[in-house]
Amino acid sequence: MFASFIRNLFARPQPDDTSLKREAFAAYERGQYPAALELTQRALSRSPSDPELTAQLAWCRMRLGERGEARRLAQAALALDEDALQAHKLLSEIELPGEYYVSLLARIQGLLRPQTYVEVGVSAGKSLRLVRPGTAAIGVDPAPKIDFELPANARVFRETSDDFFARHDVKAELGGKPVELAFIDGMHLFEFALRDFINLERHSAPGGAILIHDCYPLDAPTSARERRTVFWAGDVWRVIAALRKHRPDLNVHTLDSPPSGLGLITGLDPASRVLGERYDEIVSEFMALDYAAIAPRKAQLLNLTSSNWANVTGLLGAERA
Repeated sequence: MFASFIRNLFARPQPDDTSLKREAFAAYERGQYPAALELTQRALSRSPSDPELTAQLAWCRMRLGERGEARRLAQAALALDEDALQAHKLLSEIELPGEYYVSLLARIQGLLRPQTYVEVGVSAGKSLRLVRPGTAAIGVDPAPKIDFELPANARVFRETSDDFFARHDVKAELGGKPVELAFIDGMHLFEFALRDFINLERHSAPGGAILIHDCYPLDAPTSARERRTVFWAGDVWRVIAALRKHRPDLNVHTLDSPPSGLGLITGLDPASRVLGERYDEIVSEFMALDYAAIAPRKAQLLNLTSSNWANVTGLLGAERA
């Protein structure tokens, strides 16, 4: 009888690879991390080269407090597939544990209450809509995808940033006032972002601030100039490195704000022409700086700092004092 029971037990249909994988993901979504871990390990034993399962195992380890193992597994997933989105998201959470950049932008707007604001790279407008009622705001984007009505104090110019700065008197467009706060989130390429910074600083108030998105690279594929991954920051990080070397008079920090870092530059000097006059030389110099060369010291090179609100207010408050 016992032998019959054993035969019947092993005769029961076992879950196939697809259903086991589905069970593992469902357990994780329910927050059942130990169960998800066990199911994912079982699924991986059947499909050891599956990057999704490897990334899923990394997330399970992360949720169970095993950050070092989570990082190792995320990197293993990326070795299997450089476009493993969940692995990149996990590495972002590990390397950039601070406040999400959009909510941080909103808090900075509330703290500074700028009279004027310029945003390069509007896209769907989720950051432009943070502008407060008392702020004269300009967005610049050749192909914005805004599906909501802008407030009366905000306008979008449908052109490239190079064309915008060449064709318009920025101060006149802002009612005769300089730029007090700006956000660069346009082309994810170094030379474009650097030109945007040069143009914005030239029109900025001396006590103003410029923020730059996508300043902290996670790995070589996501910081490549040609996009080949869903998670992509481009080589904007080179702007931070260039400013720190060629403009030591500026206060340049990279906040650990996910998903890809947020540059914060204060101490602006609208009269400075260093970057403009040496633009070609600087671009050539930093285009030759490869990600592999900076990877071991990127936090130091890019001056990575906490986006803890007390730290951010200190960085901004020190400049305004």
